[in-house]
Amino acid sequence: MENLISLVNKIQRACTALGDHGDTSALPTLWDSLPTIAVVGGQSSGKSSVLESVVGKDFLPRGSGIVTRRPLVLQLHKIEEGSREYAEFLHLPRKRFTDFSAVRKEIADETDRETGRSKQISSVPIHLSIYSPNVVNLTLIDLPGLTKVAVEGQPDSIVQEIENMVRSYIEKPNCIILAISPANQDLATSDAIKISREVDPTGERTFGVLTKIDLMDKGTDAVDILEGKAYRLKFPWIGVVNRSQADINKNVDMIAARRREREYFSGTPEYKHLAHRMGSEHLAKMLSKQLENVIKTKIPGIQSLINKTILELETELNRLGKPIASDAGGKLYSIMEICRLFDQIYKEHLDGVRSGGDKIYNVFDNQLPAALKRLQFDKQLSMENIKKLITEADGYQPHLIAPEQGYRRLIESSLITIRGPAEAAVDAVHSLLKDLVHKAISETLELKQYPGLRVEVTNAACDSLERMREESKKATLKLVDMECSYLTVDFFRKLPQDVEKGGNPTHSLFDRYNDAYLRRIGSTVLSYVNMVCATLRHSIPKSIVHCQVREAKRCLLDRFFTELGAMEVRMGLFLLMFFFIKSLLY
Repeated sequence: MENLISLVNKIQRACTALGDHGDTSALPTLWDSLPTIAVVGGQSSGKSSVLESVVGKDFLPRGSGIVTRRPLVLQLHKIEEGSREYAEFLHLPRKRFTDFSAVRKEIADETDRETGRSKQISSVPIHLSIYSPNVVNLTLIDLPGLTKVAVEGQPDSIVQEIENMVRSYIEKPNCIILAISPANQDLATSDAIKISREVDPTGERTFGVLTKIDLMDKGTDAVDILEGKAYRLKFPWIGVVNRSQADINKNVDMIAARRREREYFSGTPEYKHLAHRMGSEHLAKMLSKQLENVIKTKIPGIQSLINKTILELETELNRLGKPIASDAGGKLYSIMEICRLFDQIYKEHLDGVRSGGDKIYNVFDNQLPAALKRLQFDKQLSMENIKKLITEADGYQPHLIAPEQGYRRLIESSLITIRGPAEAAVDAVHSLLKDLVHKAISETLELKQYPGLRVEVTNAACDSLERMREESKKATLKLVDMECSYLTVDFFRKLPQDVEKGGNPTHSLFDRYNDAYLRRIGSTVLSYVNMVCATLRHSIPKSIVHCQVREAKRCLLDRFFTELGAMEVRMGLFLLMFFFIKSLLY
């Protein structure tokens, strides 16, 4: 029977490795069919202490607020007496942890990797196996503690999100509910009992665990609850006495804590008659036995589901075509061929053989000119700003010929605003190129057979486009900066020839600061800026096409092809999973 729990553990690890957490997907979910024990309790109910007592090790993160923010699939494996205890995480294969404080840190770090350093929660489980001679074969799923109020840094919706996550586990008929309730609080207010009663009203699959019995007020006891008189369940209530915070601070050994727990129940008159079925050791044995019984009844259904799913996958593979090569070289060749097909389809979109590439021309022909036309130079060429810059350019005495520095400052401050439309054009083309990647991916039928490869190719193509965007942005903005750095002299040399037409703003020293003079300066600067805009309207598209469009056609997957040689390609993952599970059952 112990092998049954080990078998389910292996199946759970396979499911977790392949992303089957019981979520809705196109494929049947095997996870939902597996018997599980879900640990449910409110915050500060003693849930973590119960789990650590069952394991006999300090390994869970502690703190205020919501500490458990991801489900923890905890698999306990009993090993030979005298063997050294160790732990392994599924996401860190072949790495053994013998220091359980490092296990605590890794749980916290892995939680942060999924949720960020926020206080959000995630339904993606952490998979931890502990091997010890002091445990029974058992699998538990530790869920976030139920709460009634969101703490600082959390949205109000997190209260409902946690409840929904807990429900998604315990409402399944294959789930054994381990409901943790503190004895020093009214059982009627217990979060664990409330939610377990809603999904299991008859108590057929609920184990009640009463914590903090030793912290009850003097003159009170929990006998009625433990005897099933206050709230009856199919299975007898089990009381536990966890370590106090002082014991935790003093690093009191778990073995000593278990001995003290046994002594408490056997030495307390009220609980002496119940001592034989109290304590964390008895709890672990009861759960292990019940889990074995449930697994035994569910094995035929699990086997049927696996066989059915294998048949469906084999049928789908036959529909998709020939299988992949068995050797690494053949797999690599197949991947390269599929990638080349995608690359060819992508080029056809850009070249007009397929639709989509014409939208890039629309950026150059409509979006960029419209953005340049919308530029407002009112602030730079206002009468007040012109007079300010011209006056500042005079220094301590007026210019005799023309206020050249004033002109330069006015022109440069106007030209710098062109950077905005230039960047927008780069980003617009990047967005279109990225859309074409997704379109080409969906049109490459061969990629549908390999969802993992489809994700990798998409990511590689988008990463390449991102690098091209950065290079294009540098080159395009450099065009604008060059216009700011060097002004076209011929434009201004022609101004003295237009004196008769009233076009020379340096015509008179005596009216240089009157409104007519300033307006002529503004008009001249605007004419020059418009000339530059006309030039950039043509040079910016050239820069973008050179740095982004042509590069996307030339070398979109070059880096991916280079990396393929150094990678072990994982192909046919789903099929291998189910064949692996099938081999475990026979």
